[in-house]
Amino acid sequence: MYSKILILRFPKNEAQKPIVCHLARDYGLIFNILNASVLPRKEGIMVMELSGPRKDFKEGVAYLKRSGVEVQNAAEEVKRRTARCTHCGACTAVCPTGALYIQRPEMAVAFDQKKCSICELCVPACPSRAMEVRPMRQIFFE
Repeated sequence: MYSKILILRFPKNEAQKPIVCHLARDYGLIFNILNASVLPRKEGIMVMELSGPRKDFKEGVAYLKRSGVEVQNAAEEVKRRTARCTHCGACTAVCPTGALYIQRPEMAVAFDQKKCSICELCVPACPSRAMEVRPMRQIFFE
């Protein structure tokens, strides 16, 4: 199973079409919408995690591009500054994917970067500001 977090930009003439539904129906891909802003007659932007077999993933991304959607990898990642973390657990209460969790019996906060959906809910929840969003090297699909 191949999985990536993507940023999709829909041109205003395509934003109202059910393009994303075709990823599941026609390409057998699983999508999880992490954030979206789509308004009538305006450009739409969506952040989604897209998963499936690599061949289907590539075909699905090609379909998006043919439909006029700009596709790019997420340009940010959430990082934890371990030295700042007080292991209070506040971030674990807001993490929707379980990327932040309490490790037992140590009662220490652990962070699984692979599970992180970059929702950024942990950043304002952390009283010691140990969680931060950092830019990644931006990669565009070709």
